[in-house]
Amino acid sequence: MDKELKLYYSIREVAEKVGVAEHTLRFWEKEFPSLHPKKTGSGVRQYTLDDIEMVRLIHHLVKEQGLTVKAARNRLKTSKKRELDRTDIVARLKSVREELLAIKEKLDELYGVM
Repeated sequence: MDKELKLYYSIREVAEKVGVAEHTLRFWEKEFPSLHPKKTGSGVRQYTLDDIEMVRLIHHLVKEQGLTVKAARNRLKTSKKRELDRTDIVARLKSVREELLAIKEKLDELYGVM
C-alpha cells in the first residue's frame, strides 16, 4: 500500500518524515492549539496529512526561521494561510533543487567531470 494513501500516521512516522524527535511533536501539541492529532482509546496518536502539514509548518517557523514557540504560535494565529503557502513554496523549491543536483551529478558522470 502506498504510504501517501494512508489515513493515519504514527508519531514515529511523522517524526521521521519531518526530521524531529517524537518528544518534540508531543511538546508542539501542547504549545500549538492547531496541532491536535486524533488519539485512540489507548492514547496512541494518529496524525492525518493535515496534521503533518501543520507539523511541517511549525518546523519551518521554529527550526528554519528561528522563531520562538510563542512567536510561531502568534504568527499562525494571524497569518496561517500565508505561512502555509510560504512553506509549500519552500518545499517545492527544495524539491526542484534536489532534482537539479541529481541531474548535475548524472551529467558529471556522463561527461567525466569531477
